[in-house]
Amino acid sequence: MKEESANHVIGAFSAASFLNDLGSDMIFPIWPLFVTALPGANMAILGLIDGLGDAIVSLSQAGSGYLSDRVGKRKVFIWTGYLFGSLSRVGYALSGVWQQLIPFRILDRSGKVRGAPRDAIVADVSTEQNRGRNFGLLRAMDNLGAVCGVMTCIVLFNHLGWGYTSIFLLASIPSLISALLVLLLIKERKTKGIHKGLALKDLRGNLKLFLFLSAVFALGSFSYSFLLVYAQDLGFETGSIPMLYLLFTAVASVMSLPFGKLADKAGRRAVLVLSYTLFGLMCLGFVYVGSFEGVIGLFILYGLHRAAAEPVQRAFVSELSPPRYRASILGVFQLIVGLFALPASLIAGVLWETFAKFAPFIFSLSLTLLAIVLMGFVKES
Repeated sequence: MKEESANHVIGAFSAASFLNDLGSDMIFPIWPLFVTALPGANMAILGLIDGLGDAIVSLSQAGSGYLSDRVGKRKVFIWTGYLFGSLSRVGYALSGVWQQLIPFRILDRSGKVRGAPRDAIVADVSTEQNRGRNFGLLRAMDNLGAVCGVMTCIVLFNHLGWGYTSIFLLASIPSLISALLVLLLIKERKTKGIHKGLALKDLRGNLKLFLFLSAVFALGSFSYSFLLVYAQDLGFETGSIPMLYLLFTAVASVMSLPFGKLADKAGRRAVLVLSYTLFGLMCLGFVYVGSFEGVIGLFILYGLHRAAAEPVQRAFVSELSPPRYRASILGVFQLIVGLFALPASLIAGVLWETFAKFAPFIFSLSLTLLAIVLMGFVKES
């Protein structure tokens, strides 16, 4: 693909990602507060709902990745995914008990059907020399939209006194615009060399090992909601919780592109080991740190971890995959991560309620160390 055409695709996806995350992150900072304020909800319920959402993400990406490769089309999954996200936020606004959130959470996270097909297009229009940069740019725009969304949330929630319902309804609009951008700006091109199925034998041993260690890490990678509630329990005022969300999101926004470029130069594996190490240090910090300043530093570590992990994982998986199976394997990767994320948040919630609020962090630290060891056996290609 010509460079100007590739830049057009990356630019359109970046704009759509910015707008979608603008809407999403208008509600994410207040999501745990909203859920736990509903009748009968506690940390275990929050963990269940968040874990269910993560599992749905993986199922939707695996399904859309396979279907995208099978029919040779990408675009329909992408704009439909943005539309699902928009509609789900209207549903949240209309919910009065936590049980009503479940179908809309499923719809919301089903919107991730866009993920694997979009990532496959990005990988296809990229080269080995700029793939990390392109994924990093896309993730940077995701996070920049998130920063703007959090700032909007803070102004509306803390300063203008908007309630959950009004914020959720407003948050549905940017994702609707994202769907329109994809419909209007992305030209559908049927992919070549589509396959008739994906079997375990089609996966290389190196890729299998990376998928396994990703599952191990995902089992300990619980929802960000636990970090926010931890801070609230430590004494942070409710109105300041969105500021902590803004902090780690802003760090991720600023650092995603540099980490993507670093992965192009230093290698994917080195940057991923760094990302796991940052997460492990954060977990260790939450066990021992009890000061406000220390917690702020830990949220910065979390932002750095996300900036390093999210774009580089996708670039690495796409390069370890045979090109004709690329969308399917990207979907399988998200499937594995998401299926293990369901018990991750549920286990974290149970450990929190049964033992202590630092128990989930000890569990996660152990699995992170195992993932780092296993990464030593993964080759770059």
